[in-house]
Amino acid sequence: MVVSCARVGSPDGGTKDSLAPKFLSSNIDTTRINVPRNIKELRLDFDEYVMLKDVSKNLIISPPIKYKKVIPSNLANKYVLIQWEDSLKANTTYNFNFGNAIVDNNEGNILPYFNFAFSTGDKIDDTYISGTVEDAMAFKKKNETAKDNKYVVGLYPIIDGKTDFKQKPSYIAKVDEENYFELNYLQKGDYIIIAFDDENQNSIYDAGKEKVGFLKDKITVSDNVKGVKLKLYPSKKAFKFIESKPIFGGAILAFEGNPEKIDVKSISPQLSEYKIEHQPKSDTVYIWFNDAQNKFDPKASTQLDFSFDTSQKQDTVRVYYKPVKDEFKIENKEGSLLVPSQYFKITANLPLQSIDTKDWKLESDSVAVNFNAKISEKNPYNILVSADFKLTKKYALTVIKGSVKSYFEGILKSYKFEFQADKPENYGGFVIKKFINKPKSMFWVELTNEKGEVLYSRYTNDDMVSFTNLKPAVYIARIKVDENENGTWDEADFANNILAEPIYIFEKTIEVRPLWTIEEDWEIK
Repeated sequence: MVVSCARVGSPDGGTKDSLAPKFLSSNIDTTRINVPRNIKELRLDFDEYVMLKDVSKNLIISPPIKYKKVIPSNLANKYVLIQWEDSLKANTTYNFNFGNAIVDNNEGNILPYFNFAFSTGDKIDDTYISGTVEDAMAFKKKNETAKDNKYVVGLYPIIDGKTDFKQKPSYIAKVDEENYFELNYLQKGDYIIIAFDDENQNSIYDAGKEKVGFLKDKITVSDNVKGVKLKLYPSKKAFKFIESKPIFGGAILAFEGNPEKIDVKSISPQLSEYKIEHQPKSDTVYIWFNDAQNKFDPKASTQLDFSFDTSQKQDTVRVYYKPVKDEFKIENKEGSLLVPSQYFKITANLPLQSIDTKDWKLESDSVAVNFNAKISEKNPYNILVSADFKLTKKYALTVIKGSVKSYFEGILKSYKFEFQADKPENYGGFVIKKFINKPKSMFWVELTNEKGEVLYSRYTNDDMVSFTNLKPAVYIARIKVDENENGTWDEADFANNILAEPIYIFEKTIEVRPLWTIEEDWEIK
């Protein structure tokens, strides 16, 4: 009995707790109906100590209640307490959806999507709407969930034919990781349904800042509604002036709202010679002028006033202009290898007015090569140089001082650009042999990277589209439909009940490899 035979060690604490907290009872009776309107709190009791995780992000109360206190805040408790000041509405079902906020204190086990509903009337409304929400712009990989999305779906009641969209929706629900949502305990009636990416988590759709999806027609709740499909699109911003500031060669006026046309004029007598640059649907207006010509003091700010007119709004804005030191210059941003069958591109830091190529030289092995050069019709900052470029040959292009001019000045020095014509076998291709259910109107076929940046684009209505000489990479293909054929893809405008123009994402990524062409049919669903 004296001999030691026990194993020395630390107690292991037993089996790990993997169970979620269990709801026991509340301060509202089990029937949860005819609840007094003057009740000011909801208490929920659990079988173990719990904490509330990101309650401001997770907790959604429908219809909304402005709560003033939530327990637990810092310390664990065996109950959750929510207190408010306002009186409740008559004959109304209230639903407290905690999302994934309730977790046990020891292991952080989540009580997922816990709901508690009660009614100030004699029944709890039990109809619901369910469906899915997806980002129309995003490529979704197989088995990929929408982790950490901030998507919410809301219902606005239609009362006497009107709806107040400036308030929080009367019913609101979060979209889960599988893009599924449920709006529960709904009162029967007519509603407008909206989904949005609630970036600032204020439960109110912020036009122009958050993606939005909605149905054009009202949705009637008389029974359960299942299978509602909503897609989120970039939203149209309301027009407004943002800022003005000096830049090299002039100044800019920045707006929001993608104005189709803005007429800008100087109303300052000291600025008479200037050029206005504004592309349709662009948020930026460029005002180009010459410092020396207008005799601006280089050491002081000059007050410049401008008027603008969008046909819907007229106003004046002011720029405190001080010359910005820089140099009018050109450069090759495309790299030293020239893609087969492409222009050699030169980019300027000011818009181009004219080029004079008579003294330019294009040489290969010290032998002159015939070429043509022009200012790009699509981008006034680019010069496009074409020639019979021979594969693998090296070239040198000399651009003479003063031969490239912007509105008020020319380049101050000569440039020499050296590059080599690359081989086709270093590139691949992607061909859409056939569109099934092709849009009737014009559309863009775009190849983007995973960030959504457009790398290649075609504006077409052809039955097939071919992309050649693509740099080896993984691309995502999408179609953006130009239904009104105005040459611009138009965002969603919820305030005016205008849907975004459709977008379709190809079902799989396009992995382009050298000397390889991928051919696919595209069924647009």
